[in-house]
Parts: sequence; C-alpha cells; structure tokens
Amino acid sequence: MSYLLILALTLSYYLLLSLLCFLVYFYDKQAAIQRRSRVPEKKLLLLSLIGGWPGALLAHKFLRHKSVKRSFLRWFFLMLVLHWLFVLALLAACVFFLTVH
Repeated sequence: MSYLLILALTLSYYLLLSLLCFLVYFYDKQAAIQRRSRVPEKKLLLLSLIGGWPGALLAHKFLRHKSVKRSFLRWFFLMLVLHWLFVLALLAACVFFLTVH
C-alpha cells in the first residue's frame, strides 16, 4: 500500500470521526437545552479516544459545550494523551518494522 493512500485513509478517518463527534456534541448540547435525554459522558470521551478529538475540541470552542466542567475536561485531556501515545506507539512500530525489513 502506498504511503499516500495510507495518509489519505488516515486523514479521512480523522475527518469523519471528528465530524461525527462534533455532531454528537451538538446533539447533546441541544438535548441539554431542551431538557431531553443526554449522551453519556463516557460515550463522548470514547469518541475522543478513538480519534474524534478534533471535532470535540471544535465543539468545546464553538458550541461551548462541556468546556467548563473540570472533571470532564480532565478525562477529555487524558483521553487525548492516551490517543496520541497510542498513535506514537504505532508510528514507532512502523518505523521499527521498516528498518528491520
């Protein structure tokens, strides 16, 4: 598989997951305003962990949703760190694999 294809797939993954995450935040914000059933915080954090964190950051900024609650933000940034540690570990494994073979 070419490197450009891998890059395109990776960027598409982040873009789609970020859009989904932003939309889920939007839905949750509207549910909060209308006093309807909310999206559990664990689901919001899981979306961030699996790659939707750019959309979550945009939702924090532009929707002002979940941007003040400190306990949520602590978990959110922990998920962000865990996500990037996983990505860096994958990159290190790829570099190692390419240099060995």
